[in-house]
Amino acid sequence: MSEWKIEIERCPEDRRQPIPTDGSKLGFGRLFTDHYFRCRFDREHGWHDAKIVPRTALDLDPAAMVLHYGLEVFEGLKAYRAEGDSVHLFRWRKNAERLQRSAARLEMEAPPVELFGAGVRALVELEKDWVPKAEGCSLYIRPTLVASDPFLGVRPADEFLFYVLCSPVGAYYATGFQPTRILVEEHDVRAVEGGTGEAKTGGNYAASLRAQRKAKEAGYTQVLWLDAKEHRYVEEVGTSNIFFEIDGKVITPPLGGTILPGVTRDSVLQLLKHWDVPVSEERITIDEVLKASEEGRLGEAFGTGTAAVISPVGVLGYRGRDIRIHDEKVGPLSQRLYDALTGIQYQREPDPFEWTEKVC
Repeated sequence: MSEWKIEIERCPEDRRQPIPTDGSKLGFGRLFTDHYFRCRFDREHGWHDAKIVPRTALDLDPAAMVLHYGLEVFEGLKAYRAEGDSVHLFRWRKNAERLQRSAARLEMEAPPVELFGAGVRALVELEKDWVPKAEGCSLYIRPTLVASDPFLGVRPADEFLFYVLCSPVGAYYATGFQPTRILVEEHDVRAVEGGTGEAKTGGNYAASLRAQRKAKEAGYTQVLWLDAKEHRYVEEVGTSNIFFEIDGKVITPPLGGTILPGVTRDSVLQLLKHWDVPVSEERITIDEVLKASEEGRLGEAFGTGTAAVISPVGVLGYRGRDIRIHDEKVGPLSQRLYDALTGIQYQREPDPFEWTEKVC
């Protein structure tokens, strides 16, 4: 990372915000630190002008291609404060590599993995006082890549802006680590084969908002997406990958171009295999899930994602019915996974996979 020289312009003292100390009031994604990292790319100079500067409005031309053609991809990861007051990142390289894959799908130029890491590490180190000390809180990190060249024509872009924001956060869901209510969406679809479903790009999330609104109006927390062709096969939840424990085996839909390859998803798969828990990546229909529930074979269901880590599912809403899972309580496997992942992230437990990296 030393090859990337990062210039730092510190925010003047009179412009700095008070750092929040009450973790219960953080919420998610509403507060931001005083600085952000940015770096630019063009065909002549490559990646250059790496800086950490006071957070302000982006300098984008009104004709910037991101504004007209949606050429944007992003990531989400966290920094955690350990009991000894040190600050750690969790599997940041997986995020950097996924950003590259997302960018390739949209014909965008992604920053090298080491530049991604250098920017994230330098920013977190500068903003280390913003990493919350409260239990269950962390510093959410949002790396974003946008096409910045001003051009009103449909073609791959030639200029890009890569920037990184930080936001101190509490629990993603207001209810915290409690079972969620998930509504199965039967009309709208999240992704199709050959589309951009496996890329972490804003358009995928924009297309999900109508179903999300309808689910919330009906009293549910999130949406469970089905496949676009037959509306039968389970794919993922709006903000997480999905797992089912049926007959003692854990099942999650396989990656195939329509599902986001979650870092937490991969971590859960590795943990389950490490524990010798039967686990399989296989296609499963919503009818198979319902049948397993009716026959008493569905033990648990849970989502996985950076924001919420593990989200137990207490209710599946489908065609006017509410299917209760594990008596709408947190199941033992969900609890074990949550404890193991957060234990590693906050350095309370051994890290046999060497997933964490100390920043400062």
